[in-house]
Amino acid sequence: MTVAGSIGIVVIIGLIVALSVPLGVYLFRTFAKQQKASEGWAAPFEKVLYRLVGVNPSVQMDWKAYLRALMLVNFTMMIFVYILFRLQGVLPLNPDHIPGMSWDLAFNTAASFITNTNWQNYAGENAMSYLGQMLAITYLQFTSAATGFVAAIAFLRALISNRGESLGNFWMDFIKIHTRLLLPLSIILAVVFVGLGIPDTLMGAQVAHTLSGGTQIISRGPVASLEAIKQLGTNGGGFFNANSAHPFEDPSAFTGVLEMIAMGVISASLLTLFGMMIKNRRQAVVLYVFLTAILLIGAFVIYANETGGNPLIAHALGIKGPNMEGKEVRFGEALSSAFTAITTAFTTGAVNTMHDSLTPLGGLVPLLFMMFNVIFGGKGVGLLNILMFLIISVFLSGLMVGRTPEIFGKKIEAREIKLATIAMLVHPFIILFPTALALSLKVGTSSILNPGLHGLTEVLYAYSSTAANNGSAFAGLNGNTVFYNVSLGLVMLLGRYVSLIAMFAIAGSLAKKPIIPENSGTLRTDTFAFGGVFVAVFVIVGALTFFPALALGPIGEQLQMWHSLTGR
Repeated sequence: MTVAGSIGIVVIIGLIVALSVPLGVYLFRTFAKQQKASEGWAAPFEKVLYRLVGVNPSVQMDWKAYLRALMLVNFTMMIFVYILFRLQGVLPLNPDHIPGMSWDLAFNTAASFITNTNWQNYAGENAMSYLGQMLAITYLQFTSAATGFVAAIAFLRALISNRGESLGNFWMDFIKIHTRLLLPLSIILAVVFVGLGIPDTLMGAQVAHTLSGGTQIISRGPVASLEAIKQLGTNGGGFFNANSAHPFEDPSAFTGVLEMIAMGVISASLLTLFGMMIKNRRQAVVLYVFLTAILLIGAFVIYANETGGNPLIAHALGIKGPNMEGKEVRFGEALSSAFTAITTAFTTGAVNTMHDSLTPLGGLVPLLFMMFNVIFGGKGVGLLNILMFLIISVFLSGLMVGRTPEIFGKKIEAREIKLATIAMLVHPFIILFPTALALSLKVGTSSILNPGLHGLTEVLYAYSSTAANNGSAFAGLNGNTVFYNVSLGLVMLLGRYVSLIAMFAIAGSLAKKPIIPENSGTLRTDTFAFGGVFVAVFVIVGALTFFPALALGPIGEQLQMWHSLTGR
C-alpha cells in the first residue's frame, strides 16, 4: 500500500458522497414536491410523451395500481428484447453479421438487463449487433435503473403519507426520471467520454495490418453512449467482453475515476433525498457515515491484500510484489481495488480487473458486499434494502426494550415484519440453494474451470452476483450453458421482483397509517447508537446465513494458502 494510493481511494469515495448531496437536493425538488405535469423545464417534452403513451399523469395510484403498472412495463420490455435478441441476425444495424442468440442465452440476457443486473454470458463484440446494443441493451439500462428509482420514490411517499393511499403516478415518475436525470447526465457524460478517447460509431469492425504482416480485427461501435448509462444507472453490462478493463471502455486512470463517481453518485444521493423527505437530515447523515465507513474498509482490505501479493509465489520463487494478475497497468492496485469495492457496493457490476484473479481475502470483500446487498446498493433498490433492514432493526430494538416498534412516525406491526422478513430471506435462499444444486449436479460442476475451493467460489459468486442484481463475474465459470442461463436468469428475476413486491405491500400498509408525533418513548433511529444496531443486524444476518458457504470458499482458500506456507 502506498500513501498516494490510499489518498486516492479516500478522495474518490469522498467525491461520490460530496457530489451526492446537491444531487439529492435536486431530486427532492423534482420528485418530492408532487409537481404538476405542466411544471419544470422538461414539461413540454414530457407532455408529448404522456400523449404518446396515452396516460393521464395527474391520476394518483395506490400501491397495487403502481405495482401493476411497473410490472406490466417490465414484462413487456423483457418480451420485446427477447424477440430482438433472437432475431438480431436478420435485423438491420448488424455490419459484422452477428447471428441471433439461442433461446436460453436470449432469456438470460433479457432477464439480466430488465432486472438491472447486466450479467453477461456472451461476449458483446462477438454476440450482439449494434441494434441489440442500442435498442435492447442501452435502452434497458435506462429503464431498469428508472424502475428501481421510482420504486424507492413510491416507498418514501408512503413513509410521509398520513392516512392516505396514493404513492404517486408511475408513468409520471418513470418519464421524469428519464427526462430530468438519466438522459441529461448520460448525454453530458457520453460527450466527455468521446473527448477522452472512448469511440462512438455505427461503423463496423476495423481490420488493422500489423508490422509483422498479419491482420487484426478491432471491434468498435456505439460504446461511449452505452458506457455513460452503464455507470450512471448502476448497470455494468459492457459493450466488450473485457468490460471496463477494455481500453475502448475505460482508456485511462482519469476515465476510471469518472466511471467510479458515476457509479455511486445517484445511488448515494437517494440518502439525501430520503432525509429531506422524512424531514430528518440527521437520519441521512448517520447512514452516510456508517455505509461510507464500510465501503472504505472494504476497499482498503482489497488494496492491502492485492498489494501484499501472492505469498506462495514469493515463497516458491522468491518473487515479491503486488498481485497484478488480472489487473490493468494503467489502473494499478489502488484504482483496481477502489473499482472492485465500488462496483459491488453500488451493485453496478462493471469490472476493470478480473475478480477471479483477486487474492482469497480480496475476493471475499465483493462477495460480502453483494451478500449484504445494503452498502448503498443500486438505483432505488439499494435504498429499499436499507429501509427493509431499518424496519427489522426497529422491530428487534422494540422487542429488547419492550416498546411497540415504530419508524418515522409509523407503527410497525406483524404484517410489515412478515413482509420485510420475506424480502430479507429471499436473498440468501436464491443464492445458497442454486449454488448447492449446481455443485451437486454434473451439469453444474462441468462449467467450473478451476478446481477445489476456488471453483466453489466461482459458482457462489455467480449466484450472489445475480441475486444481488450486480452482474459482475469471477470470470472462471462458463455460464453460457442451458443450465446456467436458465438458473441464473430465474435467480435474477426472483432477486429483483420478490423483494420489490414485498416492499410495495409494506408501502401500501404504511401509507394508510397515521403519523404519530414523536414523544419521550419514541425509539430514535437517527443516532449513531442505532446506526450501530442497524449495521450489526445486517452483518449478523449475513454471518449466520453465508458464513458456512464462505468458509468453503474464499476463507478456506486463504487457510489453504497459509497451510502451504507454514505446514499447519
